[in-house]
Amino acid sequence: MKKICLSLVCIFLSFGVHAQGIIGAWENLSTSENGDQLKNVIVFVDGYEVSTTFHATNGKFIETHGGSWSLENDILTRKVEFDTNDPERVGTETSSKVTVADNELKIDDKNLKLTRIDNGEPGALQGAWLMSGRVVDSKAQTRDTSGPRKTMKILSGTRFQWIAYNIETKQFMGTGGGTYTTINGEYTENIEFFSRDDSRVGMSLKFNYELIDGQWHHTGFSSKGDPINEIWSLRD
Repeated sequence: MKKICLSLVCIFLSFGVHAQGIIGAWENLSTSENGDQLKNVIVFVDGYEVSTTFHATNGKFIETHGGSWSLENDILTRKVEFDTNDPERVGTETSSKVTVADNELKIDDKNLKLTRIDNGEPGALQGAWLMSGRVVDSKAQTRDTSGPRKTMKILSGTRFQWIAYNIETKQFMGTGGGTYTTINGEYTENIEFFSRDDSRVGMSLKFNYELIDGQWHHTGFSSKGDPINEIWSLRD
């Protein structure tokens, strides 16, 4: 009986840990050729991921790419939905051998090692969300999330990032991200990078949030001070 149990444990470790073990946020710190300190953060949630590089000291945005992903054994396959460095990669797939051990993620073909930031906890909004509506004059206005134009937010347990892009035209409209918390119905974003305006780096924005029938209702004021009342839905 003990041998059977040990065998089942081994099977779980071989086929289950990699898939679940990659979920969360990871970071790599490096130095550019001119001496700048750079931070690369990759966030994996169920089915979707985003990788972003920015200056570690001033938050200046450098690049981002991401899309959907799957993992079979140790082969990570990613389908690109946006890429600021090479838009022509949108719609293509890449495969990489990866290993996860001791809170370290290695992506072999990139010769990249990342350290775990979180495992998808403790934030209450972990997942990939699409902007699916707004509330205007107390009335909900829905938005078709199946179209090519998307505004997505990916959240691990502690990291958030929004990305606006079009998978048909391969156009990229903007992104921003950093850390977040969800405490007593209050959602707080701490901005570490913002592709459209570096002056927003360092800002903390507080919002009210509520999960209603699986949808994220998000109210408060934008970084420009404009009132917002948004509805977000988890991606399939």
